[in-house]
Amino acid sequence: MTDQKTTALTEAYLEDKLLPDDPVLTAALERQTAAGLPPIAVSPLQGAFLQIIAQSIGAKRILELGTLAGYSTIWLARGLAEGGKVVTLELQDVNADIAEQNFEAAAITHLIDIKRGDAHKTLNIMINDGVAPFDLVFMDNDKLNYPTYLEQVLHLSRPGTLIIADNVVRDGKITNADSTDPSIKGVRRFFDALKDHPRLTMTSLQTVGAKGYDGFAMMLVK
Repeated sequence: MTDQKTTALTEAYLEDKLLPDDPVLTAALERQTAAGLPPIAVSPLQGAFLQIIAQSIGAKRILELGTLAGYSTIWLARGLAEGGKVVTLELQDVNADIAEQNFEAAAITHLIDIKRGDAHKTLNIMINDGVAPFDLVFMDNDKLNYPTYLEQVLHLSRPGTLIIADNVVRDGKITNADSTDPSIKGVRRFFDALKDHPRLTMTSLQTVGAKGYDGFAMMLVK
């Protein structure tokens, strides 16, 4: 089995070959670290993946659950079609404050609508307001509530909407039915909700690298 040191070195090699130096993104991570926020943003390669996905589907409306310091939001915004917008939801004010600094430094404030507060409440308001459906949804907030977020997000989707849910492999611990970890329990219930879902075509990919062993699920709304 390949060890984490090897996968981390490989990730660094791929970043060096595939991704140009980006002072804006580097500074965003530095602000995140300086503010004492956890180092749980997507990796640069994963961020580029999100940008490519957004560009490939011509996304004009993107919904993100979990802003943190806005690192993934910047990648998503760079993938927007002309005239597009990213709506990003963040519970913690300290995270949102740093994210807004990063958006300003990246000159993308006009592309971002950051909504502070509980995601369940915000999503329900959006549903009740009848906002237009989103083209792309990136779920990266509390895993315990992924099953509920999924159903809410589906109310904000249309046929063709692509939903990506991050951190759903959890170092392989999702196979442990007896786990008491709230995140593991939430992700397992999320996969239970996905099984044979009539509105979704689905897959999942496992990932390795400097951030360890994890993965994401991708769902296309029928």
